[in-house]
Parts: sequence; C-alpha cells; structure tokens
Amino acid sequence: MTNSSSPSPQLFAQHIVEQLERGDVARAEAQAERACALYPHDPELARLHGIALLQLERYDDAGAALERAATLAPQSVEVQCNLGSVMLARGDVDNAIERLRAALRMAPGHPAVLLILGNALMAAGRYPNARESYAMATHGAPEHPGLRLNLAAAELELGHYDQASTQVDEALGLHARFDAAYALRGRIRMGQHRPAEAIQAWQAAERMAPNNPMHPFAVGQALEDHEQFAAAADAYERARRLAPDDGPTVAQLLFVRRKLCDWRGLDELSAKARELADDGHSLVSPFVMLSEDVDAALLLRCASTYAASIERQTAALRKQLAFTHAKPMPDAAIRVGLVADGFNEHATGLLVVAMLEALTDDDLELHLFATTPDDGGTLRRRLAAAGTLHDVSALRPAQIAQRIHEVGIEVLFDLNGYSGRDNAEVFALRPAPVQVNWLAYPGSTGAPWMDYLLADASVVPDSLRPYMSEKLLRLARCYQPNDNTRVVAQPPSRAECGLPEQGMVFVCFNNSYKLNPTAFARFMVILQQVPGSVLWLLSGPDGTDDRLRAAAVAAGVAPERLVFQPHLPHAEYLSRYVHADLFLDTLPYNAHTTASDALWAGCPVLTCTGRTFAGRVATSLLMELGLPELACEDEETFIAMATQLGNDRDALITLRQHLAQQRTHSSLFDMRDFAVDFRRAVQAMSARYRIGRKPVDLDI
Repeated sequence: MTNSSSPSPQLFAQHIVEQLERGDVARAEAQAERACALYPHDPELARLHGIALLQLERYDDAGAALERAATLAPQSVEVQCNLGSVMLARGDVDNAIERLRAALRMAPGHPAVLLILGNALMAAGRYPNARESYAMATHGAPEHPGLRLNLAAAELELGHYDQASTQVDEALGLHARFDAAYALRGRIRMGQHRPAEAIQAWQAAERMAPNNPMHPFAVGQALEDHEQFAAAADAYERARRLAPDDGPTVAQLLFVRRKLCDWRGLDELSAKARELADDGHSLVSPFVMLSEDVDAALLLRCASTYAASIERQTAALRKQLAFTHAKPMPDAAIRVGLVADGFNEHATGLLVVAMLEALTDDDLELHLFATTPDDGGTLRRRLAAAGTLHDVSALRPAQIAQRIHEVGIEVLFDLNGYSGRDNAEVFALRPAPVQVNWLAYPGSTGAPWMDYLLADASVVPDSLRPYMSEKLLRLARCYQPNDNTRVVAQPPSRAECGLPEQGMVFVCFNNSYKLNPTAFARFMVILQQVPGSVLWLLSGPDGTDDRLRAAAVAAGVAPERLVFQPHLPHAEYLSRYVHADLFLDTLPYNAHTTASDALWAGCPVLTCTGRTFAGRVATSLLMELGLPELACEDEETFIAMATQLGNDRDALITLRQHLAQQRTHSSLFDMRDFAVDFRRAVQAMSARYRIGRKPVDLDI
C-alpha cells in the first residue's frame, strides 16, 4: 500500500532517469530502491533500479532486479537488452548472445537489441557477425551516431581501415562534437601508420571532452610514436592531473621524462610507478620498469599483472579462433617463425640478420613476420633473402595470429616482448604450439602463453631463475647474436666530430632514457678524475642536451666537456667508435646492441653488473670476449677502473689490440657457431613438443 503523498511511479521514473543522465548514479539507485519498495509491481522502476545497479558494477544485484522486471513485463525488449548488458558485464558472453537473439525474435530488427547483440559479438571476438548486427541496426536507427561508431570499431578489428574511416565520418556528420568518434579515428590512423593525423584526431577528442583522461593519454602515445617527446610529456601530464593513479599514464610520463633527461620530480614519479607495479592490480608497462632501480621479483609481478590483463582481453577471441596444432611428421623440417617490428634498419634486424643467413640447412624453415612496413633498406632485403618474409604490418593482431597459424609455424619467437610495438595480443592467441621470448625484451614476460625464454647463464644465473615465468633455455654462449658483416668505415676527423684534438674520450651512446641521474653522477666523477677528458653522448630530443649540460655544471664539470653526436645512419654511427677510448655503461639498464656495436668497432666497454637481466647483458658480452675484468661488481670499482684506464693510455691501447684480434677469433662474433647453437635450441624445443613432453628448463 502506498502513501498518498508519495510521488507516482511515473514521477519516480522521471527523477531516476534525470539522475542517471547527470551521472549521479548512487542517488539514482537509492531512489529506485525506495520506489520499488513503494511500487513492487512496476516493471519500469525495477528496470531502472537494475540499470543503476549495473552502472555501480553491482552485477548480481542488477541481474536480480532485472529478472524481477522481466517477470513483471515478459514482453519488454528493453528489459531483455538490459539483462544482456548485465551478462556481458559479468563476462557471460555466450549466454548474453543467446538472450539477445531471443529478444530479437520477439522484435525483429529492433535497433537497441541489435546494438547490444553487436557489443556481445565484439566481446566474443566474432567481428564479422558484430559488423552485420551493427549494420542491420543502422537501418532501424539511421540517425544514431553511436551505432555508426560501433560499426566502425568492428570494421577496424577486421582490418578494414577505409570502411572504418567512412563510418567515423558518418558518425561525425550526425554528431559533430562526438569525442569518441575522433578517438576512434586516432586508432584508425595509427593502424594506417599515419601518426600525425592520429595526433590531430586525439587532440580534437580532448578538446571535445577535456575531462576524459583517455584522450590526452592517447595524444601522448601518438606524439611519442611521432618522436615529439616534450609534447608527449605535456599530454601525459594533462592525463595524470585527471587520473593521478592511472598506471599506464604514470609509467609513460616517467619514461618520456627519462627520455628527455628531465629529472625534475623524477624520484617521486618513479616511486609512484614502483608502488603501482607492486600492487598486483595496476597496469604499468613492464618495459618502462626495466629502467627503474627495482629487483627481478618486482619486474616479474609487473609483467605478470600486465600479461593477465592481455589474457583477459583476448580470452573470448582465443576461444573463437580455437587454434589447434597438428604435430608434424618426425622427419619434417621445423617451421620457425620470428615476429618483430625491427625487420628494417633497426637494432633487432641488425642483431639477427647474419645469424639467420648462416642457417642454411634444410632442417629449419624460416618465416619472418614483419609488423612494420618495408623501409626499402638493405637490411630488409637481406632478411627477406634469409627466409620467407611476411609483411603483416597492415593486419590486426588476430589476423597476424591467423597468418602464423596458416603457415604452420611450430616454434615461434617473439623478438619484441613488451618493447616497441609489442606482440602480446598475437602470442596470447596461441598461433603456434611452442612460443619463445627472445632478444628485445630483456626479462620475463610473466605470460602463460610464453613457453621458453632464450637466454644465457650470465644474464639469467641460477639466482634469477625464480623470477622467470617461462622455462629457461640457456645457450652456452652469449644469447645475443651480432652482424659480423658490418663495415667500420673511417670517420671524419676528431675536430669534425666535435672532439678535442687531444685527451681521453669516454663514450656512452646509450639511449637517453638509460642515462639516469645516478649514472650521470658517476660519469661526472670520472671526468673530474681524468684531466682533459670528455664524455661523448648521443644527442637527445627537445632540449635534452642543454639539460645534461646544466647537470654537468651543477656537478662541477664544464659543459663543453660534454660532446653530443647526432643520430646517424648505422654505418656512419659505427665509424665514430674509432675516436672513442672507453665506453661507459649505465645501470639498471645496460647497453645491449650498443655494447655489441662498440666492441665490434674496437672500443672497450666498461660495465657494472646489475641485479636484473636488463643490467647484465654487457657482462654477458664481455664474458664471451674473455674480458671479465671490464665487468665491475659495484659503483666504486666502476669509477676506479674508468679512472685508471682514463689515465693509462698504454692499457687502453692493449685493450683495443685485444678487441681487434677478437673480431676474428671470439665466439661472440662467430655467427656460424651461433647458428649451430640456435638450431640445437630449436631442435630441443621441437623434439619435446613432437614426443608430447612439456617444456622444461634446458641448458644447451
């Protein structure tokens, strides 16, 4: 029985709808609960209560409220749509699809049912069906911009960039200030490798909805991809003001600040990233954390949290694709796949090309899957000649996975890990039966879809074994190959390189994000203890060089003792090491490819052995060269050794002579032998798979 002074059901419903539209969901839910108590047989009030509970993410309560509404109004299509949304929110995708299809039989062509059905089909990874559902819905609601946008999203997942663009344009024609449409246009342009246009699209989205932190974050990502790092940092700052505890935002802001050597407030930002990476819930880029002073246990927790998120995102699509892997015949060649964004003039391509060229036997069949377009360079042609090269740069992750599966790859290497344009979604779909993490990402992926980590005993000693989720496959040599066909040309004169005619030249051509305040302080102490010496660095972006000069002055070192080298084509860059006397390495992230370059060019590398994989690569290279004395145990030894060598020209000449001999004698640069070890590693993984044995730790 109701109180005569109570509002009517219609007035209650009106108030609840207004509160929901204002975003005052908690108040709407409280009012709906009161209304349902007064009018327990009113289906619309029960439905609105369910919607409010759904928005509060109280899914079980929302389902119960909507089931009551369905009992009171069994023919209500709206209630069935809302129930489908609850099932979808719970992750019960298959039952949501069945319920919505039943609702569609009640109301054929109903655009709201088709819209939510499309959403459910998207969640299930059934993109062609989702596109069909959205397209049918647009016939019933041609003026609905959201439908056009959902149709565009389905086209994008299918890799239909032109059709997706057309639908975004249609949505904006219906709603000119639709921020989500501009955001989706940004995603489309990034997929088309048109970052400048993506930046413009996301900037427009940010103008339309300045309180949505996703938009400035996307702006930052696109600017970073376009190498506009200072502007990217500003965008990430805007995103962080709106969402101060968002893991991806904190991580990318930290990384770009390191890239710019902008060390203001860096300790606080780093501490926040470590806190988020350690909580087991926040998504923080595992690659960003490699540059932070953390232990291997935290890196594994960070990677595992990130991998779990990818695993959840791809679960429905993995179920939809349901790849199966037929075991090859015992005498069949092993089909080996390598996936990378670096099969161009890039560090990854430079490292692997000579080794792949040495794999000339018939027992391995090589397939390279390039996720970036052909740059027309010599390295791309060499890689294409070393195996079958598949350009998958225009494909979405599911399409790349399908291509890999269709080729019948047995052992698949991820040469990116979480670096660059990571392939996590591709590998999470399990396109190959044996999947291996190798080379570009120096650490564990924490991913259930990765079977092995290819490493060596220097980068992953037994003490680090507990912090690797993959089974460990360790080579008896340094895990990193090299291109031993590189030519070290004669460089310009010292003066033309900006170097003094006399004096010790320390060099660190590492990426600027590895050059943290602690490493830089070590370098300044060394310069002070070696009179007349200079430090040769890679020139950084957007005022980085000036910031480093200012840091040198603050440390009591004249700014002209820092010399900056612009980025050059690889052969020209390599020749500059002829003028460098000693390479000073960084921690916690060592020189990797850069250390190989220096050693190949005859420049000794002095490193400090770190406590993670990323901090032990230069040590592995030096061990392989027979120069363990250049791998220091601690900071004090590093400074003392650098100072001693910097003041002992004869010792440096001896080191350079040793390196000159090692170019032809050391196993570090013997790619025929590396190819033998690589083949043995692949054969060992394949053999276990073919006889039905699970992956295990293996030392080759």
